[in-house]
Amino acid sequence: MVTKNYKVYQAQRVIKEGGIVAYPTEGVFGLGCDPLNPSAVYRLLRIKKRDLRKGLILIAHHSLAFKPFLAEDCVKIWQERYARSKGEPCTWVFPARLRTPQWLTGEHKSIAIRVTTHPLARALCEAVGFPIVSTSANTSCGTPAKDALTVRLHFGRKIDFILSGVTGPLKKPTPIRDGLTGKIIRA
Repeated sequence: MVTKNYKVYQAQRVIKEGGIVAYPTEGVFGLGCDPLNPSAVYRLLRIKKRDLRKGLILIAHHSLAFKPFLAEDCVKIWQERYARSKGEPCTWVFPARLRTPQWLTGEHKSIAIRVTTHPLARALCEAVGFPIVSTSANTSCGTPAKDALTVRLHFGRKIDFILSGVTGPLKKPTPIRDGLTGKIIRA
């Protein structure tokens, strides 16, 4: 247990220093960084070869952590959606607060958010103390990594730390739903 906590501490330190961390999530490994550090986010996008226009997902350990990123009139709706989800791993897309950086929203006026149910990802978010970027550990259009070895083979020294662990029970990344309508965007 001490080793796991120490690794979470190392990972949170890397994120707070502007680095990029790989970690297990509910279905695949994710790559994450500080969402308000533009250098870290742009570096992550370059490593993934991901188009800035697509936008990114934020994960956190608590639903209220997203309040600074959501349009004010959506905070209550988000809380209700989250309460009804009963801990099911799902990413929700809501209108973003006007000051949410474009490097997070891309060409959209919305932000994708998820309270992570994975114990290591959750511990990392809690240690960091704010939501982190979470995007699958793969290059654009590639197959997401399901283990730490595959992450290392794909990215080598391009990322700063791998928080090793087992991914959750999902066979693919989490489903995505529209926060206002509940409609499925990605199954």
